[in-house]
Parts: sequence; structure tokens; C-alpha cells
Amino acid sequence: MAPDQQTETDHCILIGRMLSQVTGKWTMLVVRVLGRGPSRFNALRREVGEISQKVLASTLRDLEGNGFVVRTVTPTKPPQVEYALTDLGRDFLVPVRSLAEWVVNNAARIETARSAYLEQETGDK
Repeated sequence: MAPDQQTETDHCILIGRMLSQVTGKWTMLVVRVLGRGPSRFNALRREVGEISQKVLASTLRDLEGNGFVVRTVTPTKPPQVEYALTDLGRDFLVPVRSLAEWVVNNAARIETARSAYLEQETGDK
């Protein structure tokens, strides 16, 4: 394999590994919401929408583990926990916002294409 081809293969492997960690549906939505500022768990859950408590907790742990989110516990009674984006998380917010904007701007085109495809598929049978 040529050196340039090996480099490209190595990059594809790295990109694939990283994307699998950061591009889940809930990850993107949580990062987008946290882009507006720090949030407590229940407020975050309300803003994200149809996410279960278990999935949100898991998503936040993954984001914290990957360095995108910091969890701050305030020692009050009961303790208050707040989540915020780190510098890395704010950097990640740039492509997340771009992708979200692209989705909103192209939703009608995607739905039209999906409908045409489904119509073609059902018409071929």
C-alpha cells in the first residue's frame, strides 16, 4: 500500500472510531441544548424532548468521558448538579449547529425524496 493510501486509511479508521462516539442522535441534541448555556438534568431533559432519564444519564456520562461536558455538583441540600460544555464541547458545537441548520433547511427536500422513493418501491411490487 502506498504511503498516501495508508495515511488515508488510517484517517478513515480514526474518523470512523471518533464519529461512532460523538454522532448519536441524543449526543447531538444534548450538545445543541447545552450550547445555550449550563443546565441542570431535569431542565436539560425537558428541552431535549423525548429522551428517557436513563438515556440522558448515559449520554451525559459519554459526553463527560469524551471531554465535551463537565459536571459540577454544588454541595447544597439536596445537591445541585449542573452540566456545561467544555472548550472541546464548544468547538464541537460549531459542526453540530451547522448540521442542525442544514437539517432544518433541507427537511422538506428530504421528505419529498423519501416519499418519492417509497412510492417507487411500493409501485415496483
